[in-house]
Amino acid sequence: MAGLLALSRAIDRVNEFIGKWIAWAILVSILVSAGNAIIRKAFNMSSNAWLELQWYLFGAAFMLAAAYTLKQNEHIRIDIVYGMFSRRIQHWIDLFGHVFFLMPFVLLMVWYFVPYVLLSFHSGEVSTNAGGLIIWPAKLILLAGFTLLSLQGVSEIIKKVAVIAGVIDDPTPSIPTHPPIEAEVLTDTAEPRA
Repeated sequence: MAGLLALSRAIDRVNEFIGKWIAWAILVSILVSAGNAIIRKAFNMSSNAWLELQWYLFGAAFMLAAAYTLKQNEHIRIDIVYGMFSRRIQHWIDLFGHVFFLMPFVLLMVWYFVPYVLLSFHSGEVSTNAGGLIIWPAKLILLAGFTLLSLQGVSEIIKKVAVIAGVIDDPTPSIPTHPPIEAEVLTDTAEPRA
């Protein structure tokens, strides 16, 4: 198990590094968008390449940060049901979800994206918009994003098994973000004190 945990830590470090740095792509995307808008309004000029670059940057931020989001346990789940269970059962739910839903999906996406990216690269596919960019880098971003997400899925499975087995402490202990409903109801309906 020590070797698997070392692999998990390595995957976590890579995805954390990428996730933190790719956030800058959003700022660059905003600057490109603003610059394109200013040039279009001030000089009555426009460029599809700049517009597509903005899309590429935003897509890169979304796809390449997906694994970091999973690592941080910030992905969307239905807390109405999930939050009713003990933390141990939540780990089992997460493990089940990672093994039977996340991993089959991301591995299937990687499997299909490899020939999709290669075909686009070898054909020199270019945007159908006048003055647009080449397409294969955007498709490569999709492949990279799902590859990183699949690696993070492996890391999460390793950590869930280790936590359930008692080998490591829970890296994401459950901390409620909202006060319990009962406390809110009692506070709202309490009689004012004199």
